[in-house]
Amino acid sequence: MPDLRDLPDQLPPPAAQSRVPEPTLIFWVTKATSTALGEAVSDYSIRIMAPELAVLLGFAFFVGAVGFQLTRRRYGPTAYWMAVAAVGVFGTMAADVMHVALGVPYILTATIGAAGLAVVFAAWRRSEGTVSVHAITTTRRELFYWAAVVGTFALGTAVGDLTAVGLGIGYVGSIALFTLAIAAIAAGFRWAHWPAVPAFWAAYVLTRPWGASVADALAKPAADGGAGIGSGWVALALALLMVVLVAMMGRRAATLAPAAA
Repeated sequence: MPDLRDLPDQLPPPAAQSRVPEPTLIFWVTKATSTALGEAVSDYSIRIMAPELAVLLGFAFFVGAVGFQLTRRRYGPTAYWMAVAAVGVFGTMAADVMHVALGVPYILTATIGAAGLAVVFAAWRRSEGTVSVHAITTTRRELFYWAAVVGTFALGTAVGDLTAVGLGIGYVGSIALFTLAIAAIAAGFRWAHWPAVPAFWAAYVLTRPWGASVADALAKPAADGGAGIGSGWVALALALLMVVLVAMMGRRAATLAPAAA
C-alpha cells in the first residue's frame, strides 16, 4: 500500500469548491446505510429477475449516477449519494458474479481488490500529490476519487464475504468484528494522532463489509444465520432512511449557503 500521507503544500486553496462531502458524523451514518442498501438491493433484484438483467440494470444505474455526479462540478447531497448507492449496488453484483458465476475464492477476490485499490492510490498520489478528500476540486481528482470508492467497495465486499462465509464467522460475528475495527481506527485518530488520510480510507473500506453484514443479518433466512426479514423489506427500509439522511444534509447545505455567500 503506498504512503497516503498528505503533502500540505499541494492542498487546494480555501476558496476552491469541494466536489465531495466532509467526513462528518452524518457522512459516516449515510455511508454505512448506503453499503447496507447496496447489499439488500442487489440480493433482491437478483431474486426477482434474471441475474443477467439485474447486473445489466445495476451497471446502467452505476454509469448514469456516477456520470451525473461528475457533471455537477460541486458537491450536492442528492447527486453524490445516488452515485455512492449505485456503486454499492453494482459493486455487490460484480462481487457475486466473480464468486458465484466464475467460482473465484473469497481470499482471491479480497487480494485482487486490495491490489487494485493500491494501484489507484499510487496513481492518484503520483498524479496529484495527495489522496485527501479535502482536495477534490478538479475533474481529474474526482475521477481518482470515484475509482478509489469503487476499489473500496470491491475490497470491502470481498473481505465481508470472506469473514462471514469463507471463515465461518457469520453475519453477527462479522458485524462485531468490523465494529471493533472501525472503533479502533476512530480511537487511533482521536487519541493516538493517527494520520487522517489513511484512517479515513481504512474506515471507508471497513464500513462496506459492516453495512453488508448488517443487511445480510436482517434479510437472510434463519437457516443461513439471518433474521429472515427478507431483502426486499430491508432494501425498502434502508432506502427510506437514505432519503431522510440526504434530505437532512440538503437542508443543512441550504441553510449554510447564505452564510457562505
